[in-house]
Amino acid sequence: MSLPTLWHTLPPEAVLKKLGSRAGGLTDAEAAKRLCAEGPNQLREAGRRSVFGLFAAQFSDFMIWVLLCAAAVSALAPLLAGEGAEWTDAAIILTVVLMNAVLGTIQESRAGAALEALRKMTVPAARVRRGGAVSRVPAPELVRGDVILLEAGDSVPADVRLLECAALRVDESALTGESVPPEKAVAACAAGAGPGGRAGMGFMGIAGVARGAAGPVG
Repeated sequence: MSLPTLWHTLPPEAVLKKLGSRAGGLTDAEAAKRLCAEGPNQLREAGRRSVFGLFAAQFSDFMIWVLLCAAAVSALAPLLAGEGAEWTDAAIILTVVLMNAVLGTIQESRAGAALEALRKMTVPAARVRRGGAVSRVPAPELVRGDVILLEAGDSVPADVRLLECAALRVDESALTGESVPPEKAVAACAAGAGPGGRAGMGFMGIAGVARGAAGPVG
């Protein structure tokens, strides 16, 4: 199985070569072929589970069943020994299990809501260079190898590798938690760099470009 490409470690020229693209962008025919083969540029929308479904899923973990069995043994062992049932330990264990299930349900519900919000933040259109000409293309129709143009006020329409930029800062606070938009650059980064340290990358759903310009972007 091939390893995923670490785009932030490659120089711009290598990125274009690996994607089979060029500074003038793909042709309309190449873009249409890739869109048909790879599908639209959008997050997959999975069916949302109900709150009850999320709660029930919390009991699929093996350790939860171990705790439930421990609660049953704790309650029934004294009864089988003729001493009468003992519910204190069992009640404590069941309380812990239920609290874990409730917290897990809340966390998964919030995560689902955050993913839905990210999907809705996708910009409806982007400026793309295709065949040497600039045109506006619906964001879901972007494909790998497209050359995208960004300027102040734009949102990032896809995960991109910057090929050129000038005084570019992007608000990535939703991704990194940093309050100050970091300055971007086209130079390759270390393989171990986290999202906040990948100066040559832009990420889909980022609210906007604080200032500067970038183009092309692949």
